[in-house]
Amino acid sequence: MDLLQARERMVIEQLESRGISDARVLDAMRAVARDRFIPPEFIDHAYDDGPLPIGSEQTISQPYMVALMSEVAALTGRERILEIGSGSGYQAAVLARLAAQVYSVETIPGLHDRARVILAAMGINNIHLRVSDGSDGWPEEAPYDAIIVTAAMPGVARPLLDQLAPGGRLIAPIGEDELQTLVRLSRVNGEWREDYFGECRFVKMTGKLGFQD
Repeated sequence: MDLLQARERMVIEQLESRGISDARVLDAMRAVARDRFIPPEFIDHAYDDGPLPIGSEQTISQPYMVALMSEVAALTGRERILEIGSGSGYQAAVLARLAAQVYSVETIPGLHDRARVILAAMGINNIHLRVSDGSDGWPEEAPYDAIIVTAAMPGVARPLLDQLAPGGRLIAPIGEDELQTLVRLSRVNGEWREDYFGECRFVKMTGKLGFQD
């Protein structure tokens, strides 16, 4: 398989055809090799239109969902971003090309360690990783211009909203069923505005403010 050709087809057939139009997001998706972030046994499926297992009952997100969440964050390159759920490190690597600094939290030490190795090998130096409960965010580095949550939450965790800068936005899958709704909450003139971007399916967030079952 020609992985470069497969990545280009992914951008054209999975992203542009579904309405992803932010040129910076499309360029980032072209630049970041998704095949670096998956187990070797799935390499032939690296650019398939869907999530893939990465171990510990977790997945790397569908490319379209990575692009959509990045696009609705409306990044210009100057922002400080908090990601909840480092997973394989793929979403963080895309965000690192779109923002100034990315802070990413992962609750599973094994995934955190693997992501750190992959990102270091790729020479990405504007991502900061830690292991902790994602529902707590990373308050020591707040405020953030955007927070992207890559695990489903039963509701919006208040500690995350409190870590947004004025004008900041939080993008997260919300819902208790197998299908969730992708929601963007933005702080506009001191009030919260909600925008919706369709159904999605993510693994469930654990931790104090995640799912308890």
